[in-house]
Amino acid sequence: MTALGKLFRTTAFKLSLAYLVIFTLFAFFLLGYIAFNARRLIADQVASVVEAETQGLAEQYMAGGLRRLVEIIEQRSRQPGASLYLVMGPGGDKLAGNIGQLPPDLLNQTGQRQIAYFHNDDDRRPHMALVRIYDLPSRVKLLVGHDLAEADRLRSVIRRAFGWSLSLVVILALLGGWFVTRRVLGRIDAMTDTTRGIMEGNLSGRLALSGSNDELDRLAVGLNAMLDRIEELMTGLKEVSDNIAHDLKTPLTRLRNGAEQALRTAQSPDDYRQALEGTIEEADNLIRVFNALLMIARAEAGSAHDGVSDFDLAEMARDVVELYEPVAEEAGVPLTLDVPPGLRLKGSRELVGQALANLVDNAIKYAPRPLDPGAAPNAQPGVRVSAATRGDAVEIAVADGGPGIPAADRNRVLERFVRLEGARTRPGFGLGLSLAAAVARLHGGVLRLEDNEPGLRAVVALPLPSGGA
Repeated sequence: MTALGKLFRTTAFKLSLAYLVIFTLFAFFLLGYIAFNARRLIADQVASVVEAETQGLAEQYMAGGLRRLVEIIEQRSRQPGASLYLVMGPGGDKLAGNIGQLPPDLLNQTGQRQIAYFHNDDDRRPHMALVRIYDLPSRVKLLVGHDLAEADRLRSVIRRAFGWSLSLVVILALLGGWFVTRRVLGRIDAMTDTTRGIMEGNLSGRLALSGSNDELDRLAVGLNAMLDRIEELMTGLKEVSDNIAHDLKTPLTRLRNGAEQALRTAQSPDDYRQALEGTIEEADNLIRVFNALLMIARAEAGSAHDGVSDFDLAEMARDVVELYEPVAEEAGVPLTLDVPPGLRLKGSRELVGQALANLVDNAIKYAPRPLDPGAAPNAQPGVRVSAATRGDAVEIAVADGGPGIPAADRNRVLERFVRLEGARTRPGFGLGLSLAAAVARLHGGVLRLEDNEPGLRAVVALPLPSGGA
């Protein structure tokens, strides 16, 4: 498609053309109204002047007779720019005036009318005039008129101004529409080039902003935010693929080696049974990993909105704590709950509960045991689960007195399969914090990792439902 064709097909050009038609029609009727009223005003003024002058001369005739009327008309006829005058005697002879030839039988008709006349007998071009014919006593005819040449010139000026004004409006509107359309088309083409580059694999490309904060800028801001999220998800997908290939290779290798060893060395049913139990345990670990990945994917995709409902946060937290009390007791870690009753949230109870369970499970793993020689001197033993309202959000906190996480690594550990050096000797796959962060984002909240001095304090901040707690 040619550049001109693209220009004509743009919405901006079509809108400019529509505005041009509307504005041209408006200007046409406005200028036409002004011209019509100007012509009518000129005609009314000429008629008023002729009528007033006719009445004045008739009064002079009544006051001084025919001689005085003739003298006045002779005097006025010699003045520059004089009106048209003619006095006809009772016998039809011309007594005074500055008019030459007249249409036959004109003086037999009284009243105002437009006529064609000649200035003198040698004049070959007729002139138009508005005249008033008046019958005076003694069969005297009085004609007073005004040449319309000046009015015609004024009407011609108005017509030219009307035509030039409309032409100027159309030209300026077309130029303005072309300029606006070219500017909009240039920005659209730049956006198209950027999106083409993104489709070719450059996920870091973003739509340029002009800084005017117009509708195209607002569209670009929204699309850039969408592209940021897409890039984040694609990067996460790549990292997940890499991490799955790396971190699941070991348990799959162990699973295969265990089965191979059983085939090679097992001698009795007990040996085979023991090998199968080991295989089942490794398979259960893999199933837990894939379940966690599916749950994270479900949360990040937003498909968990189907299970949204109002639920009691205290009841949910109590269920999670009761579930982990045997684990904590076996590890020798006190597990306490401090959640006030009446706190309610709107969301997926299953996912929020799973996120809290992951945080509690992590805290139990790293919390210091009683009489642990490696614990910090001022470390608080055990794990504490609490919740409180902060402004328009509820903060669910899980705190422990373990080694904690350095501030530089707190964002990194929220990614899938990321495990710090000190955590590789403990069970797990590095998905618990990632799942908790995904659940928080799904509910419009955030997961914060803070220093518990010593230890780690994981805080899930979720917005309160409408109406508060």
